[in-house]
Amino acid sequence: MRSLRYVLCDVFTDTPLTGNALCVFTDARALSADTMQAIAREMNLSETVFVLRPEASGQAKIRIFTPARELAFAGHPTLGSAFVLGGPLQAEVVRLETGVGVIPVRLEREGATIVFGWMEQRVPTRRTFEASGELLAALGLARAELPIVEYDNGARHVFVLVDSDETVRKLTPDLGRLSRLAELGVNVFAVSSTQVKTRMFAPSLGVPEDPATGSAAGPLALHLALHSLASFGTTLEIHQGAEIARPSTLYATVHGSADRVERVEVGGAAVITGRGELRIP
Repeated sequence: MRSLRYVLCDVFTDTPLTGNALCVFTDARALSADTMQAIAREMNLSETVFVLRPEASGQAKIRIFTPARELAFAGHPTLGSAFVLGGPLQAEVVRLETGVGVIPVRLEREGATIVFGWMEQRVPTRRTFEASGELLAALGLARAELPIVEYDNGARHVFVLVDSDETVRKLTPDLGRLSRLAELGVNVFAVSSTQVKTRMFAPSLGVPEDPATGSAAGPLALHLALHSLASFGTTLEIHQGAEIARPSTLYATVHGSADRVERVEVGGAAVITGRGELRIP
């Protein structure tokens, strides 16, 4: 039997047992992709991370798995991995190699404790989502307040603006219909000034509802800026996860302009909650 060490943390929160839980296996060099997928099913979290030696300009390479499949990029696994690795590396910026390239995460400390991190995400591409009618039907919504757009920053997300936080809270989507649409995250949100209330559903990826979706936060901020519901350079505070008893807070800032998006940053806190070993053949 082999013993594999892992670290548990809660991401996009500073309070244990809230936020989005993450398991990070800190030395996955001997594992095949099939074994990583089986372990991710065993852990049964939104995502599980496996750390490998760097192959390019990063300090570590990470592979990210949901219970159903591997992802090229995801936000809370990237941020959480930086918290886990930032202590041993003693680095102000942790550069993580992902399936979409190197993602730098800038860490903030109070004394020796890492308390916050900002990751710089890829500037997403965007296109009109063609199956908007079917999507709204699956969500049980009559209409959206903005055109429904698909963004891709290594993870694919669509965004549906509704009229109020209450509408977001009361959603009871048909997850079966959503899973047949496409392999992407479906984000339904409401906005008031710089405060955003959102929920994300990704049943096709093995995640019925996600407590905190870092890969969606950057595109969401860009979506609002492009439609003049937020200003470029303003930090949005995004609330997610309360409906599944995992309240989370994410922050997102888009720098530049509609003509030239310069940088997309997503930030949040995280707390390490446990360490252990998994024994496998």
